[in-house]
Parts: sequence; C-alpha cells; structure tokens
Amino acid sequence: MWKCPKCGRSFSREGQGHYCGKIETVDQYIEEQDENVRAYLNEVRRIIRSAIPGAQEKISWSMPTYWKGQNLIHFAAAKKHLGLYPGGEATTIFAEKLADYDVSKGTIRLPYTKPLPEDLITEIAVWCYGKYAK
Repeated sequence: MWKCPKCGRSFSREGQGHYCGKIETVDQYIEEQDENVRAYLNEVRRIIRSAIPGAQEKISWSMPTYWKGQNLIHFAAAKKHLGLYPGGEATTIFAEKLADYDVSKGTIRLPYTKPLPEDLITEIAVWCYGKYAK
C-alpha cells in the first residue's frame, strides 16, 4: 500500500495518480493537471463551450462536465490521452468518424500526440446537447 503524503489516501500502487481533495471548478481541474497537457485541456474546453454555449460547465464524476438538466458530455486528462465521454450512443452514432481513434462504449481517447479533431468534437457536443439537454 502507498499513502499519498498530500491527502493521506491509501492506494495499491506506489505514486498512483489521483485527486487530492475535492475539485470544485474546471479551472482548478485543469490547473492540477500536468503542465504539458493543460493547453490541450483548455483547447477541448474552448471547443465544447463554443459548440454548446447553452450548457452549464461544472465538475461531475471529478471531471469537467457540460450540463443542461443532466450531464451531456465530459472530458478528462489521462496519462497518454484526453478522454472524451459523450455516452455509448454517441460512440455508436459517430463510429465511422471515430475510426482513427481508440473508442470503447461511451469513451473516445484522443492521444496527446495528435491534433484535436475540432470539427468532430464540435459535432459530437452539439449532438449530445440535442439528444440529452432538458
């Protein structure tokens, strides 16, 4: 067992990544990530905010979330990619356009080594808003 010296939580792996304390805002979430991925996170944030300005930005499930009566779409930093979480139906609907990405039900992994697909992220966010917003 490994115990985080900052927050005191115990984990099975030495140095396991986690969030110390509660993340309150998207700004705080991004600031707590590795410096080399912050620009990437800020860019996906800008894309989603532009695509669905009627959605409220908040933290849900410890990650940036866009909400309108319910959660619409989330994103989160991982070690080698940015995870975009539009839900299982979206990954099925956009399967052909997502062929170049690692996708599993409800999850799209956008590697940090590739430019963000701005048009595709916009299209998915708009679809999520149309499908789930209340």
